[in-house]
Amino acid sequence: MIADGIEIHFEDSIALLPKDFYVENTLIVITPAIPVTHSQWNYFIERDFTIKKRAEVLGIITKDTFCFAVAGTHGKTTTSSILGHILHESGADATSFLGGIVENYNSNLIGNGKTITVVEADEFDRSFLHLHPNMACVTSMDADHLDIYGDSLSIEASFKEFADKIQDKTNLFISKGLPLQGTTIAINESADFEAHNVRIENSSYVFDVKTPTENISGIRFKLPGRHNLMNALMALAMAKSYGTPTESIVKALGSFDGIKRRFSYQIQTENLVYIDDYAHHPTEIDAVYQAVRELYPDQKVLAIFQPHLFSRTRDFIDGFAKSLEVFDEIILLDIYPARELPIDGVNSQWMLSKINNSNKKIVQKSELVAEIISSNATVYISIGAGDIGELVKPIKKALNEKVF
Repeated sequence: MIADGIEIHFEDSIALLPKDFYVENTLIVITPAIPVTHSQWNYFIERDFTIKKRAEVLGIITKDTFCFAVAGTHGKTTTSSILGHILHESGADATSFLGGIVENYNSNLIGNGKTITVVEADEFDRSFLHLHPNMACVTSMDADHLDIYGDSLSIEASFKEFADKIQDKTNLFISKGLPLQGTTIAINESADFEAHNVRIENSSYVFDVKTPTENISGIRFKLPGRHNLMNALMALAMAKSYGTPTESIVKALGSFDGIKRRFSYQIQTENLVYIDDYAHHPTEIDAVYQAVRELYPDQKVLAIFQPHLFSRTRDFIDGFAKSLEVFDEIILLDIYPARELPIDGVNSQWMLSKINNSNKKIVQKSELVAEIISSNATVYISIGAGDIGELVKPIKKALNEKVF
């Protein structure tokens, strides 16, 4: 963006605001990550600027397009990215606004079409209710963001309100078992779109799909983990129902390279594997573990986890402990606070005490690389949605130097 001439700064200083902001009709766009104490935000509030949430603006941009909206507690970024890739590769006049950097494009934006859009429908702060989808999916409805919703029933009610935006329920795609009415998606069980005969060949999934109109054989997909297979199946179902040719869908699934920080291989050799993943919820960590065990069933796995948010740690402490204790070794970093202030008694030491595995410890970021290279694990996974991503390069460098 800086290379494109966009002026960007990283400090909260009113003096750094561009001079051309001091004009009428300037729209200010904010995200939920901006704290209410932010001086620039308050500067605009005090002067009655038009301020809208990013989700509102996304709703405005996509309102007059055919909008695909991808919702779910987990899987939004991957599913929407796969769908965007399919549409782009098929030649559709589409633009996809994504929540991660897609490896194929090195961007979180795919295409520049005018008539079709693909967006993530984010449940945080009920943002997805600003969208106007023509076709939508819900991948999952696990409890999360309890600091916003309070309880799981409120989350479920919000998802149902989002689902009701789709009048024709054949245009609402849901993972089988969710308490919604729509076109069902499943692996190895009866559903409207059903993946079966799933096998692994050369580290890729190969599978068949039964659709309402045909059977598709020999689909190849490179991303590991059953959760990613479900994401691919969801994207296939939406694209197929929209009218994308089967051969275009199959070809695009085979060429999809994944998303940065979503089971992203940093090192992949016969003797050493290092994977980085954005997982920040117990269900997502379970998915990472399932994928790594499926691929490396007999190898020693070290997981480095940075909890994200004090409130999420508090609300899901037992789930985090259960998800982490199945790894062979566990290293915890301190909680990444993001937009939150500390909560008394909620810390990584509390989480460590809950983990039923003797091979566990808390490590400071400054000591992490030395701790990692002292391990005799052969598979390393860094996990979390905070600034752990900034440690990936030094970890990769150290592991490469250790082995090579």
